[in-house]
Amino acid sequence: MWLLTLYRSTIGKKVIMAVTGLMLVAFVIGHMVGNLQVFIGPAKMNGYAAFLKGTGELLWLVRIGLLVAVLLHVLMAWQLTRIKASARSVDYTMRKPQASTVASRTMRWGGVLLLAFIVFHILHFTTGTLFPYASRPDAQYVGYSASDVYGNVISGFRVPWVVAFYVVAMLFLMLHLFHGAWSSVRTLGLTKASQHPLHRRVATVIALAVWLGFSAIPVAVFLGVIR
Repeated sequence: MWLLTLYRSTIGKKVIMAVTGLMLVAFVIGHMVGNLQVFIGPAKMNGYAAFLKGTGELLWLVRIGLLVAVLLHVLMAWQLTRIKASARSVDYTMRKPQASTVASRTMRWGGVLLLAFIVFHILHFTTGTLFPYASRPDAQYVGYSASDVYGNVISGFRVPWVVAFYVVAMLFLMLHLFHGAWSSVRTLGLTKASQHPLHRRVATVIALAVWLGFSAIPVAVFLGVIR
């Protein structure tokens, strides 16, 4: 019963959102580190992918855990937004940000974009359902392969609109992490209140590192740095 009581409370919803958010941050960092092996070469990248697939049930357990974390994170965000809206039926006539940032003000719509990106990313590289043909005249198209992950990356990021979508999505991921990672640890009481709430060194480093790491791959492929 205490779990149900916690879930129904605003604090409980914020705690659930914070915990699932930190779980997703950890996954994003690990996923980025793994993907950056594409710069080493096809043998390293495909070997890494084969290792993940070789874990079998453990891989599916992680996938299910991530799916639950995403669903809970989105659900808590939606419920907290409704609670906030219902608490004030008449909106402010004028809004003047005091200590907020672009990241905090774009969390809602940025989260919607990231959710759409996750769906596209899975259908693009995991299942190959939306794996598009290359449109550049000098790009030789290679069909989707369940075993040649390196080839999928090279072929998939030769499509201009795909590269653009990934880069824009990673920009919003950077903003989401900058505010989300900081607010999560604050919600869980892992950091003390600061007199300078906009000085978020760790969150800034994480957000910039993730943005640079993920964006570098599609840009490098499109520019021919990775072939």
